[in-house]
Amino acid sequence: MFGSTQLNRRNHSVQKLVSILFGVVTCLLVVPVLTIMTVLVYKGGPNISFEFLFSAPTNGMTAGGIFPALLGTIWLVVVALIFSVPLGVATAVYLSEYASDTWLTRLINLAIINLAGVPSIVHALFGLGAFVIFAGFGTSILAASLTLGIMTLPVVIVATRESLQAVPPEFRMACWGMGATRWQTIRKVVLPNAMSGILTGVILEVSRTAGETAPIMFTGAAFFLPFLPQGILDQTMAMSLHLFVVSTQVPGVPETLPYSVALVLVSMVLIMNAASIVLRAYVRGQKKW
Repeated sequence: MFGSTQLNRRNHSVQKLVSILFGVVTCLLVVPVLTIMTVLVYKGGPNISFEFLFSAPTNGMTAGGIFPALLGTIWLVVVALIFSVPLGVATAVYLSEYASDTWLTRLINLAIINLAGVPSIVHALFGLGAFVIFAGFGTSILAASLTLGIMTLPVVIVATRESLQAVPPEFRMACWGMGATRWQTIRKVVLPNAMSGILTGVILEVSRTAGETAPIMFTGAAFFLPFLPQGILDQTMAMSLHLFVVSTQVPGVPETLPYSVALVLVSMVLIMNAASIVLRAYVRGQKKW
């Protein structure tokens, strides 16, 4: 029989110490999230009701519900996804499957990296100039959603590109060997096998889009509107801006109201993310490799 040596015992101790350290770090990341959710549920949960979710604010936004802001946020997220996901996926496909290493592709990659690091307020000013004024969309859902879509494009591009590159190259070679064109290979083999990674980018985009305030303040979100938006060229209320307003700008707001708005906003993001995660898990389960 072989006995454990001093080196083995030391390696085992180091491994155990590293495992404990990583476990503590994980707990430190989870505890703040659980604490925030506990506070929101405790202080805002009792105020959540059907009337709160499906009625408009009243009494100078100190009472009533959040339905216009809730519906407006859904408008903004959906329109932003319709714009940014196809564009982001197409860009990633070009960079991963078609483009060679030239000065143009390096310039595009640099632009993507820089776009990811631009502050949201700068995106807001860009959206104001490009979509509200130059394109003539005015302060509208379309202008705000396009601004949010531009801001979140790097997330979709990077996630899609990484998932495309994770597909084994042997899949492509097998298709080419059977006479398939490059586009047929991408459409029938590469994209389906990369779909779970693409959905990861969509999940991250939904989370950021629903919670952003600065980009929509200048482009489409309103302090208060007595009517619901009828189309993408109308202004709308939004949950993130509504939370900011009732927390800092409106006097006489009940203490529980901002917590209730925050709880609904976080819950809405979690529900959207959960739906995307379930879809991603289903797609990932269809893989044969």
